[in-house]
Amino acid sequence: MIVNLSEQHSLVSNWVSELRDVNVQGDRLRFRRNLERIGEVAAYEISQLLPWKKVEIPTPLGLHDSMVLEFQPVLATILRAGLPLHNGMLNYFDKADNAFVSAYRKHHRDGSFEISLEYMSCPALDDRIIIISDPMLATGASIVKTIQYIKSEGAPKDIHVVVAIACTVGIEFIHRECGENIKIWCGDIDDELTAKGYIVPGLGDAGDLAFGTKMQA
Repeated sequence: MIVNLSEQHSLVSNWVSELRDVNVQGDRLRFRRNLERIGEVAAYEISQLLPWKKVEIPTPLGLHDSMVLEFQPVLATILRAGLPLHNGMLNYFDKADNAFVSAYRKHHRDGSFEISLEYMSCPALDDRIIIISDPMLATGASIVKTIQYIKSEGAPKDIHVVVAIACTVGIEFIHRECGENIKIWCGDIDDELTAKGYIVPGLGDAGDLAFGTKMQA
């Protein structure tokens, strides 16, 4: 399952256009907030697929049969770039458990890189619904490694992936390595990937734009 949240020319497409725009990217607060907004919309859309149950709620004047989430999801994000998207989803799934993953590109002198996953903090994952956030789905290697690690730590019931911009190459890689049952929610989808694994036209380095430049690992 792949959902492009910009297909209906909703507000998401407006926010994605600002994320891409070099004339707007210099405003880090705006950049982070637009990622957060996309996370909020994705959380709302995903919530419609989650199990609900009826509970009796006491009000000052009586009782009401209300529908509430049957189970809280686990919100997982890839540090550091995923934090704004994660915060957006946490605004809506405010009672969710959380997981944090340190996965990054470890570059070599020849220009190649590998994904290094050095840290993960998470609750018990058996039979849980996991929502993984990362702004850019380029090659898909970081997400695949994260999913594989999650599955090694437990047996999740369902896995969703939320990104601001995805590349078709990365989407295909996730489904090839992790199965077609992985649900991917995208702010938008681009088709081109450079030899160095960057999405074109994309938006650049989301982590640097949100939080400032860093030393290369």
